[in-house]
Amino acid sequence: MRLSARLTTAALALAVAGSAAGCGAATPGIAYARGDAAQSSPTAVPTAVASAPPTAALKTAPARGDIVVAGAPRGVKAKAGVLADAATGQVLWDSGATKTRPIASLTKVMTALLVIRGGLNRKITIPKAVLGYVAKYHANSAGLVPGQQLSAGDLLHALLLASACDAAYVLATTYGPGMGAFIAKMNATAAKLGLTHTHFSSPDGLPYPSEFSTYSTPAELLKLSEVAMQSPVFRSIVDERFYSIPQGAGHGHYWWGNSNELIGSYPGAVGIKTGYTVAAGHCLLFEVIRGRRTLIGVVLGSPPTGPGAGAQDAAKILNWGFSLKKSG
Repeated sequence: MRLSARLTTAALALAVAGSAAGCGAATPGIAYARGDAAQSSPTAVPTAVASAPPTAALKTAPARGDIVVAGAPRGVKAKAGVLADAATGQVLWDSGATKTRPIASLTKVMTALLVIRGGLNRKITIPKAVLGYVAKYHANSAGLVPGQQLSAGDLLHALLLASACDAAYVLATTYGPGMGAFIAKMNATAAKLGLTHTHFSSPDGLPYPSEFSTYSTPAELLKLSEVAMQSPVFRSIVDERFYSIPQGAGHGHYWWGNSNELIGSYPGAVGIKTGYTVAAGHCLLFEVIRGRRTLIGVVLGSPPTGPGAGAQDAAKILNWGFSLKKSG
């Protein structure tokens, strides 16, 4: 993680701590699926995406014992987002919560969920084709070496911590089996979860065939996050600051840092996942536990001011959320 971004996030967190007491693998801790002008599809795509009808998951009417919402978080630059009380489902703040937007590497939450459900007791040989995939899309890479063998659990760490597209490719082609079959499973699972305004065209959120081919809404991403965080395996991985594999039989040494800049800098942060492409902006799914309150949320489209832009927006929203009082 870059020190300046960590210090900014930490400073935002300290404001309430007392009272509420696509990139390369060579840059661990700041790993996102990359996107730039040269990668965009030449096909014309819409500059805005459609508004989805309100989802039943949003609960805005206060109930007895609920949090009293007063005002709104200030200085948030994200184009859309939502914050909720994880215990009750009460929505505390939202902006464009039902509008579809590209979601970049937040896509990998669904990929991880399917891999976990498929079982992690596999040893997987890294295929040579992964190098071409990473090169074609200038994708973020965990530096996986063809011919080496890693466990599915190891690759899941690369997927979720380093946001590695090579890990996404290997897992998708293994658990599909094949890319097409895996993407079909992603969309079928989304439908079963009632995510009617979510669509996947890749296992990693890379901008193909266009920047807008993989999309969702903040409200539906919140629901997907809640499902994923119910998995002890998923929950334990996204809370880790880094993951290291010593050199061993069949593989070399690997080290991957967590791209989520809230982890280790914002008190109580336990996940969840980062994302970035040019069209999506900086995106972050997050969950924080402080005292008896657990807040879960998402920001989409934070500006490209630095790799910590999503975390900085999330910190502002969380500071406000933890400052709210309960009714009664």
